[in-house]
Amino acid sequence: MTREKTDETPRLTSVSIELAASLLRRGGWDSASEEALRIDIAAGAPVNADGTLNLLAYGSWLVRELAERERHHGR
Repeated sequence: MTREKTDETPRLTSVSIELAASLLRRGGWDSASEEALRIDIAAGAPVNADGTLNLLAYGSWLVRELAERERHHGR
């Protein structure tokens, strides 16, 4: 069974910061919040021109950031 895409269906490539925080919490990231996402954006996390988040790009950015921290701090 295939679900039809409607205007209400969120697209992982374009979600509001509020919805992104909610989806990430539902996915198990308990500390995900609008504030945490805004801090990441201020630190260079990618955002779309309209201010929405591409969760795939954001996830990739997080992985790169964590890898960079490990490389510098030898965790």
